[in-house]
This record gives sequence, structure tokens and C-alpha cells, in this order.
Amino acid sequence: MSNIQFENDLEKLIAILPEKIRGHITRESMADVIEIVMDIGRIPEIRHSSGKIEYLDTSEVTDEDISYITSRVQEFTTDNRSGIPGTLHRISAIRNRQGKVVGLTCRIGRVVTGTIACIKDFVLQNKSILFLGRPGVGKTTKLREISRLVADELGKRVVVVDTSNEIAGDGDTPHPAIGRARRMQVMQPIYQKDIMIEAVENHTPEVIVVDEIGTEEEAQAARTIAERGVMLIATAHGNTLDNLIKNPILSDLVGGVSSVTLGDDEAKRRGSQKTVLEREKQPTFDIVIEIIDRNTLAVYKNTAEAVDYILRGWPIRPEIRKVDQVYDNKPKDEKAIVQEKIKEEEETLASQKLKFSFSRQEYVKQVKDFKKIYIYAVSRTVLDKVLERLNLQAEVTRNIEEADIVIVHKAFAKGGTKILSIANDYKLPIYYVRSNSMSQVQKVVKEALHITDSETLQGYYDDAERALDEAKAAIQKILEGADNIELHPQNQQIRKLQHELVEQHNLSSESIGEGTQRRLRIVGGSDFKNAG
Repeated sequence: MSNIQFENDLEKLIAILPEKIRGHITRESMADVIEIVMDIGRIPEIRHSSGKIEYLDTSEVTDEDISYITSRVQEFTTDNRSGIPGTLHRISAIRNRQGKVVGLTCRIGRVVTGTIACIKDFVLQNKSILFLGRPGVGKTTKLREISRLVADELGKRVVVVDTSNEIAGDGDTPHPAIGRARRMQVMQPIYQKDIMIEAVENHTPEVIVVDEIGTEEEAQAARTIAERGVMLIATAHGNTLDNLIKNPILSDLVGGVSSVTLGDDEAKRRGSQKTVLEREKQPTFDIVIEIIDRNTLAVYKNTAEAVDYILRGWPIRPEIRKVDQVYDNKPKDEKAIVQEKIKEEEETLASQKLKFSFSRQEYVKQVKDFKKIYIYAVSRTVLDKVLERLNLQAEVTRNIEEADIVIVHKAFAKGGTKILSIANDYKLPIYYVRSNSMSQVQKVVKEALHITDSETLQGYYDDAERALDEAKAAIQKILEGADNIELHPQNQQIRKLQHELVEQHNLSSESIGEGTQRRLRIVGGSDFKNAG
């Protein structure tokens, strides 16, 4: 039996309708209605969730009918939306070229409970979740119920960024459907990104809920929020994960996409073209849920893995869950999840045949004095990768008083006036990045630390890393019984590293070939057995 329950304030909506329309409407007939549509000079329509359109047996809509409704609702905002205080109903206007309202869409808002029971275990994992789906399938409904669940049952600090008042209703008092979650209203849709950042900076939330991320700036704000350790629950424009990946504006939500040119050997190994698409960074959202219909959800439990599979053309099957079914997935608390992860890591290490001791620091020269960096709206993940890639003696600090330099995202500089003021007081150098791309952050970091390309030894490490990875794979094959394996040609210094790695595993190797074709051969097969 389904545990889904519906509640609405239908009487308050019916009360604002003209008498000639009101007389044709009953609670029973409105059970599955999505919206009532009224255009001047046309018969009123009632649109049902099944797709059925019912034309009311009454006269055409007049100017007086439109005026009757508009005089009984809140003033329309710049996005031509209004509402009825204390309800979830939304009234949207259509205007003519002179600005006169000539049509209305009365969208019925319902409190629907029980729709997230099937994904409650994911919600309790404290991971950021992104919902996708076409209009009218219940994305906002699920945000509303999740807000209540996390605020009331888990006791977390939840802030709802309610741009169109669809989540928590119209009026100054949020609808009881969001429980004890707090609601921040947005004056105009263009300010949604600013309110998202303001919510984090001013109200110390543990969870932020946002409906309809639709611009690049909002996507950047979402990444900033997630990287600050705040759980993010949101919806985005797009029906499927595949659609979102192809969207150049919003693809950053799932890691972004960049074009990469492979070497001949790598392209041959992959069996692909030399130019391929790859995920650029870690996704903002850990989990993506496609709402196929009101009763069916497709869950991608690992967004990064799902995006990688899709970009490479590999088949991937999301987990399908039914809203009206009960799943025996008992949610785990944070402590249990951590313990399970530690256990998995220990088991992995215990089962590994190879134990590699090589590290970047052993073979790449340290080139600069130690520095502490304070960042504002800059991707911590990207910066850490840059510091690692360039082998810089630096780390990110959360205390600006300890910082040696400050790096700020230019697009969010206005929101960080307090930070910039403190930095100026401490006479800290401030550097700006235009985006959170790897190339942009790397460029600014090198400028801030006065690093030249020759000092980073980046190219050396990239070659050494690939060579050592190749050697590791060959060693594994030898231990599993493979015959002699020849590696790709390398210079003398890198071959030395490969020889040392082979010796660590009690295997034998020799250098063969001449000149630029000089390479390592690892002894395996019968030669390996005879040597043993």
C-alpha cells in the first residue's frame, strides 16, 4: 500500500476565481489537476497530470475575470509570478506588448509526503544530490519534503533559497511543509546566485536547498557552496544526466567536460580517436537522480563514475527505484559510514599484491619556500591539484591571519569585501582568478609564488609518472606468470627509477636497445622461475 499523502489548500485557490469558473470546480474533480489556464477571449481550461485537458462549459474569459483574480493575489514580480499567502499555489501572468495581463496560469501547489521514502538512505548520507527531470514530474515536491526531513528528523541547519516561492509558498511565513527549515526569498531570479552565497556566509547552514539552477553563475555558486563542506540539494534544467553533460553552461555541476588530445600509444590502448572528451574536475554533486515520472526514479550513486562512463561511451545502468515501494536499505549514520570506508580501504590494501613506495616528493625537486594560501570562492580541489602538480611547498589555510597570500574568484569578489578588507589590513598580496579551471588557477598560483616553468619540473614528473605506472602494471603481470615484458623507451634517469622499482619486488630487469630506443626489459616467465 502506498504511503504517499496529498494535502492542498484548494479552497484558498477556488476563492480567488470568478464565480462562473468557481461553480464548475469541486475538490473531487481537482484531485489530479496540475493547473487552471485562463486567456482572454478563450474558454477556461483545466489540465490534468494525465495530459487530459478539460474545457469548462462556461463563457469566454474577460478582462473583468482577469482583474478579479489579480486583485486578490500578491503583486506580480519581475518574472510575472505571484501567489496566495500561506499556500503553495503559483499564479503566472501573460502580458501583451503594453504590459497588460491577458492570461493567467494557476498552478496548483500540493504538499505531497512519502515521495522520498525510497531514496531516504541517500539523503541520510550527507552527500550533495541533484534532481533532474522535465517540468511537472515533482522535482520541487521532493525538495520540499527533503527540507522538512533533514531539518526536523535530522536536526540540521537547513536554508531554502526560494527564488519563486514554489518551495515554501508565498508570504513572509514559510509553509509548514518545509518543517523547521529556514527560507530566504529572492527579489529577482538574477539574484539567486548572490543569495546562495549570502546564505552560506551569513547563516551557517549545514544544508542548502535550491530549486532550478539554470545559469553558469549559479553553477559556480553551487560549486563554491559544496566545496565549503555544505550539503547541497538542488534541481537543474535538464531531463537526464546525458543532457546535462552536453549543456555547456551547466555541465560544471557534474564535473565539466574538456577536449583532450591523446598520444598515439594511449589512443591505440583505448581503441579511440586521438581527441576525446573527459571529465574536467570533481562533480559538484555526489549523486544525480533522474525523475523519469512521478513514480519512477533513476539513481546514479557515483556521479563522477557515471559521467566518465557516458563520455567514454560505456554502458551504465542507474539504480531504478519506485516511489510507492519500500526498500530494505537501512540508512547508516556518519560513524558507520566512516568505519565501513576504513574497513574497505584496509581490505583493499591487504589484498594488493604490489606495495609501491614511490612518491612525487622523492623524485621531484622542491623549488620554493613554504607558503600558506587563503582562498575565497576558489575551488579547493583544483588548487590542491595545482599545488601537487607543480610540487609547490604550500598549503591552503582557513585562517586568513596565517596566510601569506590571498586568492579570490573575481566573479565573487563583491561578496568577499570583509575578506579583502582584512587582507589589506594585513598587507597580504591579493590575486584574482577568472574561473576555477585548472589552467587559470595554475597561472595565478605561479604568478603569486613567482614560479617559472623550469622551476616546477612538471614535465619531468609527468614523464616519470607515466613510466612508473607502466612499470607497476608490468610487475603485476610478471608476478601473475607473464613472460618477459619490454617497456617503452626512456631516458637514463627514468630508467633508473624503473630499475629501482623492479628491485623492490625482488625481480630482475635489464636495459636493452640503443640510443633513443634504450628501454627496460623485466624478466618473467621461465627466466623468472629459473632466476628464483
